[in-house]
Amino acid sequence: MKKTFSSKIIALALLAAVTALSVVWTTNADAAPQFVYKYANNLPATHPMNIRANEMAENIKKESGGRIEIQVFPNNQLGSDTDMLSQIRSGAIQFFTLSPGILSTFVPQAFINGVGFAFKDYDTVWAAMDGDLGKYVRGEIAKTGNLFAFDKIWDNGFRQITCSTRPIKTPEDLKGLKIRVPVSPLWTSMFKAFNAAPASINFSETYSALQTKTVEAQENPIVLASTNRFYEVQKYVSMTNHMWDGFWFLGNKKAWDKLPKDLQDIVTKNINAAAVKQRADVRQLNENMRKELIAKGMVFNDVDTAKFQDTLRKAGFYAEWHKKFGDDAWNLLEKYSGRLK
Repeated sequence: MKKTFSSKIIALALLAAVTALSVVWTTNADAAPQFVYKYANNLPATHPMNIRANEMAENIKKESGGRIEIQVFPNNQLGSDTDMLSQIRSGAIQFFTLSPGILSTFVPQAFINGVGFAFKDYDTVWAAMDGDLGKYVRGEIAKTGNLFAFDKIWDNGFRQITCSTRPIKTPEDLKGLKIRVPVSPLWTSMFKAFNAAPASINFSETYSALQTKTVEAQENPIVLASTNRFYEVQKYVSMTNHMWDGFWFLGNKKAWDKLPKDLQDIVTKNINAAAVKQRADVRQLNENMRKELIAKGMVFNDVDTAKFQDTLRKAGFYAEWHKKFGDDAWNLLEKYSGRLK
């Protein structure tokens, strides 16, 4: 006897098949990612670094089909810089952006970019850090065995001097100046070469130190003069460009090696692209900040950096740090900066 199927039964079967396919598709789209990695930094959520990092994380999730998720933790949510450095080395976090100055406590050559008055402008900075000098530093970081750095370093900006008592126009204006500097031998050494009186004070205590006149001055990218209200306790901004600072985007090597090659490619592409965008953001932010701080009553002046370089040269500063960094690092620095010693 020949079996027949009614049109109603066929329609129900088709509906069931379509529904099953829909359930499978929805389940795959909403499935938990294969990899969930943490990225931490020390900057506010509103800083260009975190704006671009969140954009980057979204692009990585989308391009990987949801297979990898990068969770962004701004503003020291996971601890201090030294805490987070320990965490990325152990693998507790997988990505971390860190200033070469702090990284140098673990990788001494990492702070070669911090040599005073080495870079005259951003073109020189990016030529060096995207070129052989950056490649050298990344190689030194890789020697740790548990860390690596992505190709594009992120921007923090050129550092300028603010002061409550006088503008800094010549090297002589630094003589006897009580200035807050980070806890770093390179900073202390440089300002001592100018016969200033540097005081190593944690950044969180800087405003109070300026307010109580413990120090007269401080040095940082000018964005921080606004975000930390230094304009309330400082009058002058001297555009010394005495040091350029950035952030290496670090990864934990063991966690990285767990990712398939295609996911590594997606992550690398997006992290480096975000770095380039963040550089443009920070540069524009600093340019706009000058207008903002002038409106708040701060007085700006530019300087002849060649005079400052010459003072450091005569004081033996460059010779001292050439010896500490070694010939390889120093020769690569001078490839871009020109002769310093």
